[in-house]
Amino acid sequence: QVQLKESGGGLVQPGNSLRLSCVASGIRFGFAVFSWHRQSPGKERELVAAIGSNFITTYADSVKGRFTISRDNAKNTVFLQMNSLKSEDTAVYYCHCGVYWGQGTQVTVSS
Repeated sequence: QVQLKESGGGLVQPGNSLRLSCVASGIRFGFAVFSWHRQSPGKERELVAAIGSNFITTYADSVKGRFTISRDNAKNTVFLQMNSLKSEDTAVYYCHCGVYWGQGTQVTVSS
C-alpha cells in the first residue's frame, strides 16, 4: 500500500523559513519522481517543485531562488525547504508521486 505522509507545515511570519517533509512507503523510492504541489482557496492546485530519480530538479517561477526540493533515498523522504516566505505562499502543500497524493500540510504565512 502506497502512502505519502507530509509534515512540517505551520504558521510563520513573512521572510521566515519552513521545511516540509514527505515520507513515502510502498514505493521503490530510489526510482520514483516526486513533486510538491500547493493549493490555496479558490485556486487550482499548482506544481511547486519536482525532483527526479537522477536528482534533477525543476521549480515554478514563483518559487525559484527561494525553495529547494531534495530527497534522501536512505530515509525514503523528500523535502521542500522554503525560505523568504511570502503571504502568497500560503496554501495546503501536497506531496505527489505517480498517481498518489499525500493528505497535505497547511502553510500559512502571515504577520
